[in-house]
Amino acid sequence: MNLAFLIAKRYFFSTKKKSFINFISIISMLGVGIGTMALVIVLSVFNGLEDLNRQIFKTHDPDLKISPKIGKNFEIDDTKLAQVKQISEVGFVNDIIQDNALAKYGDAQMVVTIKGVNQGFEQNGKLREALVEGKMILNKDSVNYAFIGGGVFTSLNVSLENIIQPLELWYPRNTKKITLNPEEAINSLAINISGVYSLDEQHDYYVYVPLSIAQRLTEYQNKRTAIEVEVKNDDDIEKVQNKLKEIFGANFLVQNQDEQNASLYRAIKIEKLFIFIALTLIVGVAAFNIFFSLTLLTIDKQDDIKTLLSMGAESNLIRKIFFTEGAIISLSGATIGLILGGLICWVQETYGFVKMGMESAIVDSYPVKMQFSDFLITALALILITLIASYLPAKRASEMKILKR
Repeated sequence: MNLAFLIAKRYFFSTKKKSFINFISIISMLGVGIGTMALVIVLSVFNGLEDLNRQIFKTHDPDLKISPKIGKNFEIDDTKLAQVKQISEVGFVNDIIQDNALAKYGDAQMVVTIKGVNQGFEQNGKLREALVEGKMILNKDSVNYAFIGGGVFTSLNVSLENIIQPLELWYPRNTKKITLNPEEAINSLAINISGVYSLDEQHDYYVYVPLSIAQRLTEYQNKRTAIEVEVKNDDDIEKVQNKLKEIFGANFLVQNQDEQNASLYRAIKIEKLFIFIALTLIVGVAAFNIFFSLTLLTIDKQDDIKTLLSMGAESNLIRKIFFTEGAIISLSGATIGLILGGLICWVQETYGFVKMGMESAIVDSYPVKMQFSDFLITALALILITLIASYLPAKRASEMKILKR
């Protein structure tokens, strides 16, 4: 076994003499362990939140979305639309009109996002899993209906039992004609409500209506804001995306779900990075107790260093002894932290003891997802901190050559 390791292990685990130095070493080890545990837990929670967002977006957003690079709408091309539908991997194609509008229900009003969808949306719509009240119906017996989010339902105090009170949608007309009557500059229509869904705050302010209703309200006619494509098999999404890019060319964006929400994922990753840096600095402060404990140990073990040098030990061995002592302290703490952090994450992932404190159609406890890369990066960061904290005391100990005489 390595001589430097044997001596360093004896210094750390010795039970014959308990001193203030041993106390500082234990505090250093516990500080590193708690910091490491916090790093693992926080990073795993961020991974879980990212996965939760993907789960929510999968319920709301299409597998692939085609939209113009410039402007917010475009003329629908029936030839290209037919080419999309002929792709064997494509399950459902939905050309949509989406824009903001004013919604009124009784005396209440608010700005909502209307989304006009074509026939078949009810059968292929993923929102059916998020239904909380009523039915997911947009057209029945030649009667049109609106399917609204929970935010709209709550803000407008909607009652599905009140079949007399419809939802009113108001949208400004695209006209240059000056009129003294404000009502002539606004399109409005009334529509009954069939049901309510609930996902999250971002998506709960949508009002789904038949495409014909959105056309009448916005006067878009043959224009669309996007084409949404559902793929039969998730493994074929990238393949279909490449085909759609060839069909629509450089003037259109063809985005998968991650690309549709790139700004949110970027924000999560940036926040995760800053949290990692902050917690690493905290672990670094705890780890630098190693510096003080090794410095004191160097002073305390001057007689041992003198004896080793007298026996012909090289300065390199002395340096290795104190380097190894620092590594034992930090790696013991890191190992404890990694194990406890992983155990806590596993318990939360399995049993969900820590609740989010709010009702959700998707999840009611904090989501957690452990990744090997987080454990690896945390371990590497601790190794680097240990090397920095242990370098100067080990160097000073190895320079005590005068004790050799």
